[in-house]
Amino acid sequence: MPEADAARNAADLDLILTAARQAGDIAMGYFGRKPEVWLKAGSSPVSEADFAVDRFLRDSLSAARPAYGWLSEETADTPERLGAERTFVVDPIDGTRAFIDGRDTWCVSIAVVEQGVPVAGVLACPALKETYWAASTGPAFLDGEPISVRSDGGRPKVGGPKAIFNMLPDALRDRFLITPYVPSLAYRLALLARGGLDAALVKPDSHDWDLAAADLILRQAGGQVVDEHGRTLRYAGEHVRHQMLVAGSGALLAEILEAFAARRLAPVSNTGGMV
Repeated sequence: MPEADAARNAADLDLILTAARQAGDIAMGYFGRKPEVWLKAGSSPVSEADFAVDRFLRDSLSAARPAYGWLSEETADTPERLGAERTFVVDPIDGTRAFIDGRDTWCVSIAVVEQGVPVAGVLACPALKETYWAASTGPAFLDGEPISVRSDGGRPKVGGPKAIFNMLPDALRDRFLITPYVPSLAYRLALLARGGLDAALVKPDSHDWDLAAADLILRQAGGQVVDEHGRTLRYAGEHVRHQMLVAGSGALLAEILEAFAARRLAPVSNTGGMV
């Protein structure tokens, strides 16, 4: 990567790191204080804290980088961003259900994406007093210390929804230590990046704002998130929704992907189920 690009990524990382921490302070002003809550389409909750953080980030980041596009869960999307060289991809509060319930596993997620690829990403988790960050030119960090995926060879710790686990063969699933479900997808991937999980399964209908920052952090920590065919993800394009995903590294990731491939190729009975 040219030196100028590396410097630009570092400058963008510094910008979003400062903004994410400030946004986390705003969110903490609502946390545990019963913020007003509404239901969006599909019964997904959104709180006044989500909107307050979104306004702050949109105003401050757009003022600092007026040529960048803007894609956020809590801002109406417009096609103008598709012409931008770089785009901010933001989830003001990833894990809103946890936030509303007073649980601490939520975070402010901000990524800078260029040509579909995250080049800087931050997850600020103020209730946990944790901040993760990475640029595409260096390692991933948790509170200033480099992090990496786990490789100790123990019983694999895997997170995700039960419905996706049930799609795996019994022999593979029974080897896993299945961890409690974490509502924040970004934080699940952060756990994997720091070695707290070995793999994560993701149900369909995740969005760019859930993934972009965490994807980069995981990648720079030695892992990856891919679709069930093993393809890497692209962000900030025309389509921002994703199908079923798998995150992990090494042989375990390959084994899970092979299991899903075998399931797709399995013959189907006349009653519509697997033979």
